[in-house]
Amino acid sequence: MKTAIIGASGYSGGELLKLIAEHPSLQASVVVAHSNAGELITALHPHLISYANERFTPFDLEDVAKCDLVFLALPHGESSKIVKQLPPQQLVVDLGADFRLENPLSWSTYYGGDHAGTWTYGLPELSGGRKKISESKKVANPGCYATAIALSCAPLLNVIEADDIVVVAASGTTGAGRSAKVSLLGSEVMSSLSSYKFAGAHQHTPEIEEALSRINGKSVKLSFTPILAPMPRGILATVTARLSTPISLKELRQSFESYYADHEFVVLLPEGAMPRTSSVVGSNFAHIQCAIDTHTNRVVISTAIDNLGKGAASQAIQNANLMLGLAESTGLMAQGLGV
Repeated sequence: MKTAIIGASGYSGGELLKLIAEHPSLQASVVVAHSNAGELITALHPHLISYANERFTPFDLEDVAKCDLVFLALPHGESSKIVKQLPPQQLVVDLGADFRLENPLSWSTYYGGDHAGTWTYGLPELSGGRKKISESKKVANPGCYATAIALSCAPLLNVIEADDIVVVAASGTTGAGRSAKVSLLGSEVMSSLSSYKFAGAHQHTPEIEEALSRINGKSVKLSFTPILAPMPRGILATVTARLSTPISLKELRQSFESYYADHEFVVLLPEGAMPRTSSVVGSNFAHIQCAIDTHTNRVVISTAIDNLGKGAASQAIQNANLMLGLAESTGLMAQGLGV
């Protein structure tokens, strides 16, 4: 199927190109990079040797409209400009934030500008998500932090105080995009950890709350502190919440096993094994461990994903597979790198 990738010069765009090159049903027919149009794809993504001698192109509506599927990998506020020009029936997966939020006030508060609207939220593992995505022509891919945190919380909402969830999560530097920034220079990042968008300021906060509130049937609130980690990619999220119902560790584990029984990409690790970002890098898997802190009567969840995989590009492929009626795991069964 002819596929367009718009915003292909960034990290998520490059990951999409890599996955599409190995996908049995997708072909990267249009590879758009606005500011890098005319440059060789391998000049920015030297590992993508299957695209040797191919070049990024400027956006051409006629070429894009001929494609069966469009991936948008653009900064927030840019996807909606493109979508207005596309045929209404065209299948689109947006890796940006433009169509994730339901509340226009949340959009203006965290992103600014006009709210473009709301698409189907593309996290298949949430209750009802797989069916909704398979019936949709437009899907909003979740944020990377939002993916890890929502997967951590979803099985617990009926046994925790869902209006007081506390999250600390660390992400690799690719989560900040490819634009040059002093704070992301190797000499600034290496051997250092730092919090950012402190005290509830991170833009994924309302997204997580909305996604969990939809499946919970009542309001979910969280306090979220993100951390920049000295590594290129990966997310490790630690989630805690006070238990509202007495529950044993065995029952807690059964909740996760039951909730994700039909979802092969979410793995509850054996007791004693902890999630590691290196175990999921390069994959679409989420590794989860759960525990109960009896001293404070709180549940503790640790979840690892690849921010460019399950947090972006491979998740987008998973959504596209559902939209196209393909097996959900098509082109996605690679294991993590491990080192």
